[in-house]
Amino acid sequence: MKPSPRPTCKLSEPMSQRLNAYAIAAGAAGVGMLALTHPAEAKIVHTLANIPIVQDGGVVELDLNHDGINDFQFSFVYTTERRRVPEGFHQSSMTVAPVQQSNRVVGTQKNDSEPEAFALGHGKTVGPNSPFPQGHSALSMWACAGGTSGGGCAGRWLNKKEAYLGLKFVIKGKIHYGWAHIRLAGESSPTIVGYAYETIANKPIITGATKGPDDAGVEESGAASPLRAPRPASLDLLAMGAPRLSVWRRKESAANTQ
Repeated sequence: MKPSPRPTCKLSEPMSQRLNAYAIAAGAAGVGMLALTHPAEAKIVHTLANIPIVQDGGVVELDLNHDGINDFQFSFVYTTERRRVPEGFHQSSMTVAPVQQSNRVVGTQKNDSEPEAFALGHGKTVGPNSPFPQGHSALSMWACAGGTSGGGCAGRWLNKKEAYLGLKFVIKGKIHYGWAHIRLAGESSPTIVGYAYETIANKPIITGATKGPDDAGVEESGAASPLRAPRPASLDLLAMGAPRLSVWRRKESAANTQ
């Protein structure tokens, strides 16, 4: 047996107008809440490491964003030339090279000389305005050569206890910036102790920075006090329509500016 239909109830005209005003105001409030949504902040992904770059130990690969694609490689090589053994000739050198075609390292190249990687200090900006030598080639960090007739060492990483490499690499066709922190003792025993990259494409990164604005606290970032969480409008306010809702919004905005 089919259930009998429920009796309908006709609302009074004032109540109908009140509910219509509530529906309109609720929709406007929803739009307002969407407007309060903040865009995604920059985020830095930092990785602690302990990766030694051993002399004649082979190439050391670095995957900055852990996507399975190596981005840069390091080599620390010692060589001798047997044809020049009477002179006792030998050479050692350390280089960093982009693995992917579009990747680059902050550095310099003058005329036809070998490009050199800068040994950046803490707090330096790596971004679109940084000097990235053109061409896909290895950059020297230091080199030493010697023999019975003399020799010497050269390079921007000589006599450094630690420094940063500024890096540019590509994720899914978009440019990102990062750094690698290297500790060393003169021209020996280099170790990669950390690296990081900025998740927002084309956004600069600061060497040594391990947190983006959305990760840092108010005191740490020096930013203004965060916006308070918006209080929901009461049913009474919504039912009274747009005029009262505007008053509520003004009060909420004033509270957030305090």
